[in-house]
Amino acid sequence: MHPTPKREGEIPRPQSGLWGWLNRRTGLDDLLRSTLDEPIPGGARFAYIFGSGLLFIFISQVITGIFLTLYYVPSADHAHTTVAYITKAVTAGSFLRSLHAYGASAMVVVLFLHLSQTYFYGAYKGRRELLWLSGCALFGLVLAMAFTGYLLPWDQKAYFATAVGTNAVSEIPWIGESIKRLMRGGTEMGTLTISRFFVAHVFFIPACIFALVASHIFLFRKAGAAGPVNEDPFHSKQRVELFYPRQVLMDLSLTALLIVGVGLLCFFVPMQLGPPANPADTQYVPRPEWYYLPIFQWLKYWHGSAAILGVLIIPTFLVLAILALPFLDRGVERRPWKRPAAMGAYAFVMFSLVGLGLRSQYLDRHDSGVAQQLAKQRTEEDDYARKPFEPELSSASLAAANVTLADPLAAKGKTIFEAQSCNACHGEGGVGTAAAPALVGTKTKFSPDQLAEVFKHPTAKMYTSGMPPIDLSPDDLKALIAYVESLK
Repeated sequence: MHPTPKREGEIPRPQSGLWGWLNRRTGLDDLLRSTLDEPIPGGARFAYIFGSGLLFIFISQVITGIFLTLYYVPSADHAHTTVAYITKAVTAGSFLRSLHAYGASAMVVVLFLHLSQTYFYGAYKGRRELLWLSGCALFGLVLAMAFTGYLLPWDQKAYFATAVGTNAVSEIPWIGESIKRLMRGGTEMGTLTISRFFVAHVFFIPACIFALVASHIFLFRKAGAAGPVNEDPFHSKQRVELFYPRQVLMDLSLTALLIVGVGLLCFFVPMQLGPPANPADTQYVPRPEWYYLPIFQWLKYWHGSAAILGVLIIPTFLVLAILALPFLDRGVERRPWKRPAAMGAYAFVMFSLVGLGLRSQYLDRHDSGVAQQLAKQRTEEDDYARKPFEPELSSASLAAANVTLADPLAAKGKTIFEAQSCNACHGEGGVGTAAAPALVGTKTKFSPDQLAEVFKHPTAKMYTSGMPPIDLSPDDLKALIAYVESLK
């Protein structure tokens, strides 16, 4: 409801309570009025709900992403373990991760529908060139968010799919290899790759999205809603209906549908985590997410000197044509059936993308070797998903496990081990370093007498590596041997 118009000269009564206190200091009433009183030519329509749906999904992605980062460690050693901990050990962790993962796909779908509705309605016409450009830029950033986030679990699927993606970038003539090394942090994928993708996914790209969303909303309010397809793009002639209440309720209907749909999907079909990445696995067949499948199939057709055409020229021409659309199509006609060239171009691009995606899946199903390997990989993912969480056995955990020793003799031996500076080469807890091997499990290889002999008279190789003879009393030597045998 809108406030009753004030009579001329009437002094408004001050509002009381918390809302009145906030309003007097922030002007919330004016802000809400300017937001909810947006005029919509031709009235509210369900065709206009996708923008608000996108904003909801983005906020959901930010919130779920913040909770996931509370546990996540962006390194090749710990990334997969922390995601496995979230999925298998944290309360509702699997549901939370599924919300974030499925939310990425939902954002791509809703943004595609939003751009398609804008294209069908000719809503890029009039003084809306910057609005169209900012929307296209947001679509590119959303795809970049999905790509950078896909690697972070560091499982087999994420590792090899990202390897294919970064290798595809290297096909760009002249600068491809440099871009690939920049993305990976070197020639191979490892901790630097995860770190760079994490920074891009959590900080850089979201900051750009926030800035572009603000710009997009500002430009939308500046240009005004385009209205139905029979509306003049420059001069509105139809009756105007305010954004509140009907359009707000329609927008909330999509939000409710997204909450219910994505929530049920996360509950009944949670996102799986596969085995940890193994770069040495030469049998693994990588496949990207569904929205990158057409690009994956497209790149298969271009090799050698033809790569410059398929990887650089054709995609660049297509992107520039999409960006330049408001400048090329300057007519006032917005009805789709009166724009056969525009509708034909859209149908051709969509048919090509869908056809490439279906072609990729068809080839996978009808290539017996690939189909068997993909089935094996799905089985391995299912088996890993059913296993309970197993903490990684790192050097730090081994050292911590050996700090408290129940055997007093072994505890004394630990003190001697450190006093003799054995830990300087063999590491804390005897876990080993680059300078000397691990002592863990020595009990299974040497008897106490053999250990005593090695300590007193190191072999020539040990002596050359820097291990001096250890001159201890019989009791101290016995304690040191007890400690080394306790290392497990």
